[in-house]
Amino acid sequence: MDKLAQYRQYVQTLMSRYAEDDVSDDEVEMQLICDTERDHYQWMNVGWEHLNRIYRSIIHIDIKDGKIWLQQNLTDQNPAEELVAMGVPREDIVLGLQPPYKRPYTDYGVA
Repeated sequence: MDKLAQYRQYVQTLMSRYAEDDVSDDEVEMQLICDTERDHYQWMNVGWEHLNRIYRSIIHIDIKDGKIWLQQNLTDQNPAEELVAMGVPREDIVLGLQPPYKRPYTDYGVA
């Protein structure tokens, strides 16, 4: 399996595992969005909680230029370390949620 296909599989496996613990109800829906053509992956909550609109991206991961970009993480999980445990080299993971000037000081890729 080529690297891109492997990364897609890893990201989808990780996102599915995280999202299965989310509890949907009649008001707020859990959505797992996997766009394998453009390589955008999101776990979302969408709906209404009483009079408040819920539209929240819990985790957002992209695959760009052969690297996995962690764009958003509102969980207490560490998807970057879990991807490393799956076999992704640290230099192929970019913490896009960190400002570019901080990325060289992380243990991960810079872009």
